[in-house]
Amino acid sequence: MLGHAPLAPHVWGGKGVGSQGDGAAQFVAKSPADQKAAIEILERDFGLGCLTLTLATGPKVRKALIPAAGFGTRLFPASKATKKELFPVIDRDGVAKPAILLIVEEALNAGIEDVVIIVQEQDLEAFQSFFSTQISIENFNKLPRHFQEYSRRILDIGHRVTFVTQTAQEGFGHAVYCARKAIGDEPFLLMLGDHLYHSEGPASCARQLIEAYQRSGTSVVGLRRTPESQIANFGTATGVWIEPDRLLNVTEFAEKPTAEYARSKLRAPGLPEGEYLTFFGEYVIGPRIFTYLEEHIRNNVRERGEFQLTSATAGGDDALRAGAHRLGRQSAG
Repeated sequence: MLGHAPLAPHVWGGKGVGSQGDGAAQFVAKSPADQKAAIEILERDFGLGCLTLTLATGPKVRKALIPAAGFGTRLFPASKATKKELFPVIDRDGVAKPAILLIVEEALNAGIEDVVIIVQEQDLEAFQSFFSTQISIENFNKLPRHFQEYSRRILDIGHRVTFVTQTAQEGFGHAVYCARKAIGDEPFLLMLGDHLYHSEGPASCARQLIEAYQRSGTSVVGLRRTPESQIANFGTATGVWIEPDRLLNVTEFAEKPTAEYARSKLRAPGLPEGEYLTFFGEYVIGPRIFTYLEEHIRNNVRERGEFQLTSATAGGDDALRAGAHRLGRQSAG
């Protein structure tokens, strides 16, 4: 059967099961459409009845984690007036929203059920008030009807948002580690609280990453195309394409590399000269990351004086370095 020419394009392979005449032939179809085509061929050419089986790749991504405990040094003095995650931004629908709401809405629209936001203790009240406190009845009555409905929607969103405080600013990796109990033993979507994400395609950046995780069964990170003049500001990766221009198995990455190092070590196949693949602040990560972060914190493994996420992701089975990574038409700012 494996040598049957009409069947070959639709299956990755197969095997026989049972040696006493009571077994079966099993095939791994390339897609649901290929599964249907293979059944038709087997029934038509071999007169065999067929049963279908679909295997899932891993647990559902239910939670999102958003670190929002930074000060906003590069945005001073505006960050003295309000947290950078609360800066107003005009959304595509023309509504002015705090940046954190845009990020939370992207997570929820991608199928996330619960959102955990990491904040500094002194900022907790401001975040909680936005998501959980209705405006005064006098101001509510002044709003147009569509904004009254949106005001209620924010409170509904607030029921799905919880907060974790970071008592000391010890780096990105330390912030993520603070949420280990809130996340628990399951994969999670990680989104930076001071980034805005935009996809040129119909699926959001978060949705693309979650779908990539479900297909690959391993941790994934969003990548974007970046000119060489900017890579000193980003983590930069290279690897082997699993799906051309879509899914990359990362073999090496470096945090904020020099141009010379990138030219010799980080050139990605198929990209034009002077262009690289860089991280832009969205990940889906397995729960073992907390084990690696705990090891770094216990042994005081720091980079530039802080506990970083990037080095911890190179640590094991759930490490980004060993996993499949997503490249979509995405941007962040």
